[in-house]
Formats: sequence, structure tokens, C-alpha cells
Amino acid sequence: MAVKTFEDNMKELEAIAARLESGEVTLDESLKLFETGIKLSKACKKKLDEAEKKVKILVADDNGGMSEENFEAGE
Repeated sequence: MAVKTFEDNMKELEAIAARLESGEVTLDESLKLFETGIKLSKACKKKLDEAEKKVKILVADDNGGMSEENFEAGE
């Protein structure tokens, strides 16, 4: 089985949210959907964390050159 992309996981999460918000699913089905949603959410967070580690920013140094620094969230 192929690994799902971030986008695939997000689409599935959106579909789950829509089904849960519809109110047309049983309690048991709602719990199963919720559990699946939590797993998908964790997978998305993992992919985002991995991507953040890879992102670099270029910064001008004192000599007019450029240097790479790790991206820090919130900058």
C-alpha cells in the first residue's frame, strides 16, 4: 500500500469532518470516524514537522554574503 500524501490525508480529514457535522451517522460510526481522524491528524502533523526541519532561510551576513539558517516557526 502506498504512503498517503499530506494532501490525501487532509482531503480525508475534511470528508470525515463533513460526515460528523452532518449528524447523519450513528454513535458507533462517529467514534470510528473520530479515531480515524485522530490518526490522520497525527500523520499530517508528522509530515509538517518533517517539512519544517527541511526548510532553510537565507540570511545576509555582515560581509554581504548569504548564509543558510534553519527556519524557526514564528519568524
